Amino acid sequence: MTITTEVSPQSSDSQGDKIFWWNDPRIRGFILQGAMLLAVVLVFSTAIYTANSNLDNHHNARGFGFLDNRAGFDLAQALVDYPKDATYGRALLVGFLNTALVAVFGILFATILGFIAGIARLSKNAVISTIAMVYVETVRNVPLLLQMLFWYVGVLQVLPAPRNSFQPITGSVFLNNRGLFIPQVSFTGMTGWGILFGLVLGIVAAVIMSKWATARQLRTGAQFPAFWVGLALILALPIIGFVITGANYTTNFPIKSTFNLSGGMRVIPEFMALVLALTLYTGVFIAEIVRSGILSVSYGQSEACHALGLTNGQTLRLVVIPQAMRVIIPPLTNQYLNVTKNSSLAVAIGYPDLVYVGGTVLNQSGQAIEVIALWMLVYLGTSVTTATLMNWYNQRNAIVER
Repeated sequence: MTITTEVSPQSSDSQGDKIFWWNDPRIRGFILQGAMLLAVVLVFSTAIYTANSNLDNHHNARGFGFLDNRAGFDLAQALVDYPKDATYGRALLVGFLNTALVAVFGILFATILGFIAGIARLSKNAVISTIAMVYVETVRNVPLLLQMLFWYVGVLQVLPAPRNSFQPITGSVFLNNRGLFIPQVSFTGMTGWGILFGLVLGIVAAVIMSKWATARQLRTGAQFPAFWVGLALILALPIIGFVITGANYTTNFPIKSTFNLSGGMRVIPEFMALVLALTLYTGVFIAEIVRSGILSVSYGQSEACHALGLTNGQTLRLVVIPQAMRVIIPPLTNQYLNVTKNSSLAVAIGYPDLVYVGGTVLNQSGQAIEVIALWMLVYLGTSVTTATLMNWYNQRNAIVER
């Protein structure tokens, strides 16, 4: 005979199982986020109120209307027309374009130098690898500002005077302490537009041809010299556009006089020192990024390529680098952002970049908040644009699981 006993379960609504609202993680999270948001709003509100009160007490003007006032100062370099009666807005535009020019050249040259140095550090040739190692270990341990001052004060400013200029190309190129003077070519009529159209068409044709060559190689295994053919298109089509539109141009050569040079195009020493310093300094970090990216690829990949008869150059270009780019691109993006931001140190050597021009505008107009806001907006915009482009390129190189 079996005796069974039924045990009634305890109600889940009993006092012991009840969860109070202050122990609920979800509710507690909402409360903490709301408190943090309120604190941020209070801090910014207090800062804005204090700034407005101080501006009112000192009778300072507010707003961006000062950008239409006359600047009244000259700039050593201007990529667009900068007349004597230029406004503050025009001056800031010139400063922004000068910053963009330095960033473009710095990124381009630093990338080339960094890839060469990174590959050289892995070379089996002891001389090449040692030179690359000395370059990396020396340059990356010297502050960027000191490197700028070295190139500007210690190298370019001690060059001879214009009357004793170095002439790498006799009669056409002059190098002295006032800069690099080179021939200036001006296109007239439709020739300039023809060259520009040919360049754009060549780039588009090279991209299309590269995609076709990649698809063909995946389908048949046959290689196509996409790089050299693309380079030929980019160089040949502008020349064809130049010839078709009449080849109308004028050349203005620099002429040396007793005390100075006239004519031609002048590259100011501040620009050269800034680009040199940014290139050498950023190239060091890119070199280490490239070296680590190559080392992340299994050595068995290289052994398999050598077993198939590929040369070292083909192995590196066709197999190792494409796989290493997935590791290289993310930290490389940070270095590209650093080039643009580090260019703001150019104020130390007098290069008229955005910070230099903005500082002059700030001192003359007294519009400190507006000028600083423009600085922040420009650097934020350039950084976001660079990061967006690099993220897009990174996604293209990512491994897609199917």
